[in-house]
Amino acid sequence: MIILGVVLLIVGLLTGIGVLWTIGIVLLVIGVALWALGALGHAVGGRRHYW
Repeated sequence: MIILGVVLLIVGLLTGIGVLWTIGIVLLVIGVALWALGALGHAVGGRRHYW
């Protein structure tokens, strides 16, 4: 999810499409939050680790 967010940020920046930029930011934030929770040992979505 983090990688998809970064890709959408880059594509949105290069093409000038604001919607891709916004979606990229949202996916990046959600991906980092899930990664942080998984790294701290909390179960995320029924999984012990989130990669």
